[in-house]
Amino acid sequence: MTFFQDFPVPPLPPRPRTTSYVPPPWAAAPVYELPAAVHVGRFLSRTPGMVVAIRSADVFSTGCLFNLSWVFRRAEQTEEDWADLQHLFFQPGRGIRRGSGRQTGLMFGVEFPDGSKASTGVLGPHGLMERGQEPEPPTLVLNNGGGSGGDDEFSGSGTLWLWPLPPAGDLRLVAQWTDFGMEETSLMLDGGALRQAAASVQPYWQEEENNG
Repeated sequence: MTFFQDFPVPPLPPRPRTTSYVPPPWAAAPVYELPAAVHVGRFLSRTPGMVVAIRSADVFSTGCLFNLSWVFRRAEQTEEDWADLQHLFFQPGRGIRRGSGRQTGLMFGVEFPDGSKASTGVLGPHGLMERGQEPEPPTLVLNNGGGSGGDDEFSGSGTLWLWPLPPAGDLRLVAQWTDFGMEETSLMLDGGALRQAAASVQPYWQEEENNG
């Protein structure tokens, strides 16, 4: 017998069970759904120095997650200018600089057939979640997925979460990145095709499917 065996060990207090945070539908895609994959394969910008492309869309029951990629190729930039561009490329937050009064970061926007609009340059993911109140639809949230770069080019990727599912008709997707010379550009997607794809979404758990 040791000295400390004479002292009873107090029981640990019960620990409450923690629950996982589930973001509201306007802030992120559903956690427990297998989306329907829709090929897009379109360029928002395609110039000798820069490409911004939409690869595909993952369609959920509440909205669409667009998978994006972008590449910037070096031209005649000096080492100093290239280093400055590297900072802007890998931290492409929205912002207004140099007294121009213009948004300079990487921004996306969307317009529904009825004229309702949303922009990542106005409402970011933190603002959407902190308020706790359902915003007026639609909403658009940009999440950067990282990237890589070197002496000749920078490449990056990200996702755009669009809530809610678009109605049938032309869905206008807009992009702008004035830091890299990309003025406002847009393309049209088939909102009806995206909405119809939601019929193939599968919930992870059988009870959720039955409840739906």
